[in-house]
Amino acid sequence: MELQITDVAFGGKGVARANGKAVFVPYVIDGETVSANSMREHKKFLEAELESIVTASPHRVEPRCPYFGRCGGCVYQHIDYEHQLALKWRQVKETLRRIGGLKEPPMRPFIPSPIEYEYRNRITVHVREGVVGFFRRESNKLLDIERCPIALNDVNARLVELRESRPRDGHYTLRASAGPRAFTQANDAVAAAMLDLVDRLLGSASATLIDAYCGAGFFSKRLRGRFEKVIGIDWDQHAISVGREDAHENEVYIAADVETQLGAQLRSIAFASSEGNSAIILDPPATGLSKMILETLIEHQPAQLIYVSCNPATLARDLAALKESFRIDSITPLDMFPQTAEIECVAHLA
Repeated sequence: MELQITDVAFGGKGVARANGKAVFVPYVIDGETVSANSMREHKKFLEAELESIVTASPHRVEPRCPYFGRCGGCVYQHIDYEHQLALKWRQVKETLRRIGGLKEPPMRPFIPSPIEYEYRNRITVHVREGVVGFFRRESNKLLDIERCPIALNDVNARLVELRESRPRDGHYTLRASAGPRAFTQANDAVAAAMLDLVDRLLGSASATLIDAYCGAGFFSKRLRGRFEKVIGIDWDQHAISVGREDAHENEVYIAADVETQLGAQLRSIAFASSEGNSAIILDPPATGLSKMILETLIEHQPAQLIYVSCNPATLARDLAALKESFRIDSITPLDMFPQTAEIECVAHLA
């Protein structure tokens, strides 16, 4: 088929139409004309594989990684960085419209990564029968990887060491530093920009901060100096113990189920005289917020709510439930993972 690519969908595949159906093609750019082979036909759409570029986009560049197209990690190395950001910004906006029912989402400009390659401070590689690497695209087979161009040089040095050690089958997380094995953001520069953003968005809030899904206190540690009390909640007991190690007197870290503990904490804060100056930060996994947490937030509304999301679709779904009780002030996308389809967003509700 010869196809006109009209858009790039969330996840990285180009969108075209043929015979009344949408066609999804990887490694293309909006505005291109391509030749593609139909691979799988579904009821409402087709999946195709790129055969050749008939008319190339001016945004097309040469990928830096020899594994690009075979590795399941990066999907945008063929697109210049400015256009990657434009595509992702549009994907977030359309997702908020389609799933969240927000006609005009209050989108702010993308916060880019200052580094397009060599930014990841950790990677997880897999070992199976002597093969050390990442999963192939849309497969559970492994691709042998000697170096990952989006990882820091120190991380790639760990990869060399691992490969030389002839490791057993399993999963190995390789880190640039030997810090605690608690969750941290993978891009240090964008993580710092995210902290600055959240600090600004919270304005004058200074009474109680509840940091749900807090990990080892990524947000709490930055914000503890401005709040009278900080309560971090996470199910990961190891991360909570790391958070407690250098906790100040106004910090409390609770290892518990976020659903039940968040409700208990909000009920107690509701009787505090400073409740109008309280805030909640939510940084859930990709599955988003449960129905119970959404109901708790609506019943016990904080003065401010910061929702940090790694999945625009579940963010949009949850905002659709929250928008009847909260005002959605802003949604800021951040590029934590250049060259990939991943998008972080920070939503501010009041």
